[in-house]
Amino acid sequence: MGVFTYESEIVTAIPPAKMFKACILDGDTLIPKIVPQVFKSVEYLEGNGEPGSIRKVTFAQGNQFNYMKQKVEALDKEKFEYIYSVIEGDPLMNMLDKITYEIKLEASPGGGSICKTSSKYYTVGDIELKEEAIKAGKDKASGVLFNSIEAYLVANPNAY
Repeated sequence: MGVFTYESEIVTAIPPAKMFKACILDGDTLIPKIVPQVFKSVEYLEGNGEPGSIRKVTFAQGNQFNYMKQKVEALDKEKFEYIYSVIEGDPLMNMLDKITYEIKLEASPGGGSICKTSSKYYTVGDIELKEEAIKAGKDKASGVLFNSIEAYLVANPNAY
């Protein structure tokens, strides 16, 4: 098994506490509402969002993926850190054992936040991943998600 790591940063105008609450703590209900063309539903199979919890994410019809199961590995509400793994489902493409995402939100100089993400792709056997494909897919997905949440929070300043 090999491990491929990809790191990225996204800057938003939303302060870390507000972005963390919307994206991570309330993301299971908020994200399907603001990007229903991507996510149909999120349901907990075990737990309630704390470490050890397992949830099933169902994608909207017409997407390349149908579902994935995620396991919450760590959650630090004070440091705005969140770690979860995709442990089953279409995004693994029969090429990956799992994908682990480590997310940390930090304050940016302009009053917004910097979302730092480290993604670790654990391959099956000797499969080699193409860095360009991983980067393109990850950047697109992260951009859509964070830009949608940022737009929602700007349009609804009293939501959080």
